[in-house]
Amino acid sequence: MKKPLVGALLALLLTGAAAVPAAASAPRETVAQAPAATAVDFAGTVALSNCSGSVVRTPSSLPSDPALVLSNGHCLETGFPAPGQVVLNKRSTRSFTLLNSAGTGVGTLRASKIAYGTMTDTDISIYQLTKTYAQIQSTYGISALTLNDAHPVQGSAIKVVSGYWKRIYSCDVDGFVYRMKEGDWTWKDSVRYTSACNTIGGTSGSPVIDATTGKVVAVNNTGNENGESCTVNNPCEIDESGAVTVRQGINYAQETYTIVPCIGAGNVIDLNRPGCTLPKP
Repeated sequence: MKKPLVGALLALLLTGAAAVPAAASAPRETVAQAPAATAVDFAGTVALSNCSGSVVRTPSSLPSDPALVLSNGHCLETGFPAPGQVVLNKRSTRSFTLLNSAGTGVGTLRASKIAYGTMTDTDISIYQLTKTYAQIQSTYGISALTLNDAHPVQGSAIKVVSGYWKRIYSCDVDGFVYRMKEGDWTWKDSVRYTSACNTIGGTSGSPVIDATTGKVVAVNNTGNENGESCTVNNPCEIDESGAVTVRQGINYAQETYTIVPCIGAGNVIDLNRPGCTLPKP
């Protein structure tokens, strides 16, 4: 699980920026244009005391709705939820540092409650804030990131944006894991990155953004650090036949499209809405 770890700072010193090659010209009548990449930066991401996160909205959220912050269940200030445990509408005054496009902290947002949190089947926390999207936009000029309402696509280019480290990782969706087990917890249909997203401690809760659409498709949560099998910080992959695979150095995320059907009018979490499959208390 990608909370801050000793030695993580050293990894930052190794970060380099990749140059983008200029596109070659080609005959207009014969070349199909690939979808243009969306500029992905830090705007809308947040830094927690121990993790990363982002201000998010559903496709139907209104400017007048109380804003939501997405992170991991294992980043909750109340500690790791036990297997089978769901935290719902629990009072919280947790603070978040809101970042602008350059990764500069521009203000502090505060939670009114933990609207939802779990480490069962997935690893997510959703905080409701004391401010609306419109208030955040008016005060800071920053818009929320939009949750995609469809399953992510294998091979798609993604960006993992860490507000904690102010670092952006670029890679592709390598595939999906039927079941992933880490310690006492099991997660369903996890996203596996290609090796370029070598996320470190503190990146937990970072939004995983589709580089073409700019929408959030997953939330970064863990990686196999030492090559152990199914232990904490060393998740293993389990396929439908029960076969176990360990991929040392590979990192993972939890899909977020499943959150969208569970959020109703006023950004209220309603686990009984049609299509909502998130675990219930």
